[in-house]
Amino acid sequence: MKHAGIVRKVQITEKGTKLACENQYILEVAPKANKIEIRKAVEEQFGVHVLAVRTQNYKGALRTLRNRRVVRDSSWKRAIVTVKAGERIETI
Repeated sequence: MKHAGIVRKVQITEKGTKLACENQYILEVAPKANKIEIRKAVEEQFGVHVLAVRTQNYKGALRTLRNRRVVRDSSWKRAIVTVKAGERIETI
């Protein structure tokens, strides 16, 4: 998998803000990406040294449409990335 399409966005949430104080950042990533690919993509894209990567898979939520048809949103994956002390991932 190419490194360009792995990191989709940096998630700015309340939990993410707390983790940023500990040099950890929450990223939405491609569902098929593994930890090694995520590490290389983050180091390449943001110019930081990654110490650890943790991943979490989320199932898409069930939605009921007007015609009472039930559909599922897309599933997605997020990664909590720990970077070297003193380095930052710029969110904006």
